[in-house]
Amino acid sequence: MAPTLENQMTQENEPTSQVEVVPKYKVTVVGSGNWGSVASKLIASNTLKLSSFHDEVKMWVFEETLPTGEKLTEVINQTNENVKYLPGIKLGKNVVADPNIEHAVKDANMLVFVTPHQFMEGICRRLVGKVKPDVKAISLIKGMEVKMEGPCMISTLISDQLGINCCVLMGANIANEIAVEKFSEATVGYREDREVAQRWVRLFSTSYFHVSPVQDVEGVELCGTLKNVVALAAGFVDGLEMGNNTKAAIMRIGLREMKTFSKLMFSTVKDSTFFESCGVADLITTCLGGRNRKVAEAFARNGGKRSFDELEAEMLQGQKLQGVSTARELYEVLSKRGWHELFPLFTTVHDISVGRLPPSAIVEYSEHTPNFSLVEGSAQYY
Repeated sequence: MAPTLENQMTQENEPTSQVEVVPKYKVTVVGSGNWGSVASKLIASNTLKLSSFHDEVKMWVFEETLPTGEKLTEVINQTNENVKYLPGIKLGKNVVADPNIEHAVKDANMLVFVTPHQFMEGICRRLVGKVKPDVKAISLIKGMEVKMEGPCMISTLISDQLGINCCVLMGANIANEIAVEKFSEATVGYREDREVAQRWVRLFSTSYFHVSPVQDVEGVELCGTLKNVVALAAGFVDGLEMGNNTKAAIMRIGLREMKTFSKLMFSTVKDSTFFESCGVADLITTCLGGRNRKVAEAFARNGGKRSFDELEAEMLQGQKLQGVSTARELYEVLSKRGWHELFPLFTTVHDISVGRLPPSAIVEYSEHTPNFSLVEGSAQYY
């Protein structure tokens, strides 16, 4: 029996629907330090498994010449290893290092930013008009910019300058431990689009790296930013051998100041965010084992006589501290708003880091306990 016209049309249309091309997402990681390399490793393992992503992951590398005379990007692409910032760890053969940032981002529709926060304004300026209009971004960057009108979170800087949606990923994430696949958690902060947040969750999640979405960009990002300042305080305590009781007290007070500052700056910040990986868990791990704690300990052991810049250069092999610059930026905000009395720990950490107070002052500020009732329930601060 000959097929009807309707059947013919159905048969002709069926192959079209079966071979319908689903757009694939191309991922570029902007940054290639310790954490940027680990992020590339995580992402690259997933793009090979997930059909919605292109296999290749580009990683923008700030080009450096190694002691051997070789270019860092060439060595990464030859050995599949970032020999300077993550030696001994294979990134995945689908990670391609690119020293040209404009070329690296050109075809991407998912951008992962993971550079020291002080470089981000310049990076964004270079990328204006160079990224696809539908690109989605995520920031793994811990820090903030301080402008005349007040603090600017890095995710906001990216969104404003590039005109793109930007989520954040923060958590108890010491990069070297994740690199060797020790279990860890992280939090994706998003504003409105849960589907985009879930896409980031799929891109980062592995059997040893569990990621959860939270609708609170500012809360997640400020946790990741402010905990580095508390980690400096923890390092001072360690350097002066004040003991675990003192360190626990400093961490508790630091968490209180983190929460108070976050809620003063953004009324949308949720209390529950501080109990996610990006909150108390990240604070604990950074105060126990992060680079800010480590360098602050050395600073205190030397009685503050060696600068953080000197110690950073000696101890971190090219990696950057975030805590000292964040403490300075935070201090600017507190000064402009007259909030020093509300945040004695944050204020004291800054004063120690610039040599205005000795490291031992980290426990002396407690004589000036802040009166939080001045701000609790006061709408003028929200």
